[in-house]
Amino acid sequence: MATPTHMRREIEEIPDAARRLLADGHPLIRDIAKKAGAPVFLASVARGSSDHAATFLKYASEIYLGLAMASLGPSVSSVYGGKVKLGQALVIAISQSGASPDSLSVVESATEQGAFTVGFTNTSGSELAKLSSAAIDICAGPERSVAATKTFVNSVLAGLLLLAEIGADKELLDALAALPEHFEKAIDKDWRALAKPIEQRGSLYVIGRGPGLAIANEAALKFKETCQIHAEAYSSAEVMHGPVSIVENGYPILALGVRDAAEEGLAQAADRMVDQGGSVFATTDNVERAEKLAFQATGHPLTDALVQIVSFYAFIEWFARQRGFNPDVPKHLKKVTQTV
Repeated sequence: MATPTHMRREIEEIPDAARRLLADGHPLIRDIAKKAGAPVFLASVARGSSDHAATFLKYASEIYLGLAMASLGPSVSSVYGGKVKLGQALVIAISQSGASPDSLSVVESATEQGAFTVGFTNTSGSELAKLSSAAIDICAGPERSVAATKTFVNSVLAGLLLLAEIGADKELLDALAALPEHFEKAIDKDWRALAKPIEQRGSLYVIGRGPGLAIANEAALKFKETCQIHAEAYSSAEVMHGPVSIVENGYPILALGVRDAAEEGLAQAADRMVDQGGSVFATTDNVERAEKLAFQATGHPLTDALVQIVSFYAFIEWFARQRGFNPDVPKHLKKVTQTV
């Protein structure tokens, strides 16, 4: 048997990484939520997979807290010298290394203005942790694969814990506590049926809605990063405003359905693209003509969305190896990327 990749081992570590964060990090996160007070709005600064985690938190904040959350452009501060007014904001910065200069410049500016800044990092003692009003160690443990997996999941989990504590959302807190067991089951979901149509076309769309769109963004990145396959992520509503035009002749679609208010609309979009000739695979039982993929339901829309990325990670690691790539060392990439 071949030696497992670092990526595969780290995917299998996700349930235990989540358990560590829930046990060791949650008490600190609860204290930070109290210190954050009552922000007028939230803002995030991140890049890559960390930015997809921030997008997930944006939907959670706006749907469940009723607080707008803006994604800040790091270059506004680091390159253009701009100073966004953030004094009334709760600013969340997400960086595995905690070392990217452009993100650090935003945090420094926000902290100087009196904003409450929270740094999410997997590197204790990082510069991000030092500059932030409060720092959260996401407790993911060492991640050797360039393709982030457990750090993405724990970044979202840490953010959801923070938002749930701010909103005193017991239902969400209970759902988060149950996540490790759901992650374990999600790893074993078989999505290999996706492989053949994607190989035939070499390109695909990944669609989602709400928190599912953040997962679609992350999945599309991983197709490019680990498999050298072009993938674009769209909202299941936005895809109908132009991009759907090229869906024909077996063009592949991965539709990430979540058990929430958007599920029926996403299922209808998936079936419409089947009618156009698309090869559509969906994680919802509401489709009539698209092919159904196995999914792990969790009983809460936010955790339902997050758990799907674990099933996807298990698939994409396998798919990368099938295509002859080592997902641990994607071409032209390195683990820590520092941008200005």
